[in-house]
Parts: sequence; structure tokens; C-alpha cells
Amino acid sequence: MTTEENGPLVPARLRELPSRLLGQASTHAQRLVTEGLSGADAHKWHYAALVALEEYGPASQATLSARTGIHRSDLVAVINELAARALVERTPDPEDRRRNVITLTPPGRQHLRTLEQILAAAQEELLAPLSTGEREQLTRLLGRIVDHHAYGEPVMGPDGR
Repeated sequence: MTTEENGPLVPARLRELPSRLLGQASTHAQRLVTEGLSGADAHKWHYAALVALEEYGPASQATLSARTGIHRSDLVAVINELAARALVERTPDPEDRRRNVITLTPPGRQHLRTLEQILAAAQEELLAPLSTGEREQLTRLLGRIVDHHAYGEPVMGPDGR
């Protein structure tokens, strides 16, 4: 099948534009992740909240928002959904009764394992054309781009790059 049969030829300047390529890769990645997680009645914010709770332990909603990048008002809905399924527990903070502490439950930990398997499969499908070394390199490079724009300066890796 020729390129022309697959649609109009894409100009070289578009094919080589990093922002365009990142956008297209992002679209594919989001589709794979969304489709995979939806099969487990979950979405990316569920995963983010659960993994942050597992990695750092119980947290206030404000702290969890900062750790996940989920806006505080959106996080309330995420916590409500997870709490309704007994995946997290919301209890008053003993030091400040106006604040809630969110804790990962054993069923939440088990659900997180399921979501991790789904995400691993999505990553595998997305990165199928790359070798293990290329995957690691791509992840490092994307991390540098994200860190630079998130923190305003490049993050130097252990290799000095």
C-alpha cells in the first residue's frame, strides 16, 4: 500500500516537527490508556490518586492534589468515586477536624495492581516499535522536557546531561 492510498502525503516539515509528533503520540497514548482503564471502570485520575497514596501514604486532600496535579475541586469527585467503591477511606484529620485524611484501603491496593497491569499493557502497545534502550531514552528525554517546562530549568541527570 502506498502513502497516497493511506491519505494525502504529509509535508516533510510537518513529519519532522517535534511538537506535532509529540501531540500525535500523546493522542495515541491517551486513547490506549483511556480505553484500557475504562475496562476496569477507572480513569487516569483514579490511578494517580491511588499510586500517590500508596507511594507516600495517607494524605490530606490538599496534599494529594499537589502530589497528583489534580485540581482540588476535581479531586473531591475522584475521592468520592474511590470511597464509594471502598478503595480509599476518608477520615477527619485528628490534628484538624476541618480537614480530611485519605487512606488507601486493601481493596484499593488490589485495584491499583489491576490498573498497573492495564497501564503496562498500554505502554507496551504504545512503545512497541522501540527497543528497551530506546524506551528508556525516550522516557528520560520526555522527563527532561516536562521538568524543564514545569520547573523553568533543565534537570541534569546523573550522567551530566
